[in-house]
Amino acid sequence: MNRLEIDELIDDPGTRILVCCGSGGVGKTTTAAALGLRAAERGRDVVVLTIDPARRLAQSMGLTELDNTPRRVVDVDETKGGSLHAMMLDMKRTFDEIVEQHADPERAQQILDNPFYQSLSSSFAGTQEYMAMEKLGQLHATGEWDLIVVDTPPSRSALDFLDAPQRLGSFLDGRLIRILSAPAKVGGRGALKFLSAGMGLMTGALSKVVGTHLLTDIQTFVAALDTTFGGFRKRADATYKLLQARGTSFLVVAAPEKDALREAAYFVDRLGTERMPLAGLVLNRVHATRAGRLSAERSVAAAEALTEQADQAEQGEQGEQGESSGQGEPDGLASRPADLRLVAGLLTLHAERLRVIDREERMRTRFTSIHPEVRVAEVPALPGDVHDLDGLRVIGESLGAG
Repeated sequence: MNRLEIDELIDDPGTRILVCCGSGGVGKTTTAAALGLRAAERGRDVVVLTIDPARRLAQSMGLTELDNTPRRVVDVDETKGGSLHAMMLDMKRTFDEIVEQHADPERAQQILDNPFYQSLSSSFAGTQEYMAMEKLGQLHATGEWDLIVVDTPPSRSALDFLDAPQRLGSFLDGRLIRILSAPAKVGGRGALKFLSAGMGLMTGALSKVVGTHLLTDIQTFVAALDTTFGGFRKRADATYKLLQARGTSFLVVAAPEKDALREAAYFVDRLGTERMPLAGLVLNRVHATRAGRLSAERSVAAAEALTEQADQAEQGEQGEQGESSGQGEPDGLASRPADLRLVAGLLTLHAERLRVIDREERMRTRFTSIHPEVRVAEVPALPGDVHDLDGLRVIGESLGAG
């Protein structure tokens, strides 16, 4: 297996952006947080941007909340000069910030109050991913952090941010938007006259479909497109190039399971198609055992033998109790069947663990045979959930150990 050296990656000052992507439920958010913490405690100034709406990141970092503003994480070892901040993308707030930045106060307020804008900024397909691109670009432009760790949304939508600029740009440049914005570009009463004369049939049909009020909201909104949103595509293209540039690395996060590794293979292929720099695969929750010499078959056989002995011992106890009619039991005899069953149970668990390990190994081998060029770092399965900085440090140490 081609080993991924995580510490080498995060220690490299040339590594400026780490993007963690993967399907849901594979520990991607935890991985991003652990990477950020380890990099910070090794001397990097780090900000972790999560797009996942789950609150686990805030909880694990001891923060009561995460919002659109980077917040410093306390109790981080900063003796090597590093620091750690964390934030959660607020899609609508980021959109609002763009409006406020690129429009005068009066125009900005008009847009912010527009019902169509409010709907677009909250629920339009691709808006979340586009705003993630905007926020990443903003964080990078400040130069305040020398490493940005991005935790993407779960499932295949984790790579939708690669399409978001084109999707939103296509919407803003679309034929319908051009038609609706054309009257506003003419200006004043001439626009209304132009609208009634040249677009009457079009807007009449649209009014029946979307309603007169919504159509008016849309027309008011698109009137501000040129001045307020003209830089959307330009900024998105710049961020897209940033994701392709030297200094950016993608980490695909997966669990050693069939579906998760299938998704991981999809991510690897897609990143290759988009010419995005792939650092490697982080394989979470990998099971292992120190008693591998005792096979599953021998464990099951021994467990069955011990269970049979326990049954015989219990039958013997019952016979002896009947003969003794109340006399004291021999020391230790009563507990022996329970001990045998306990050992048998442990052997059964060991056999089940070995089967899990064997299945995970087959899944991993299948993936690496298809993608032998992908470097892999493994994180062992932990007995419980990670909910604090100490837990994140354990994850980070496992990643550092490869």
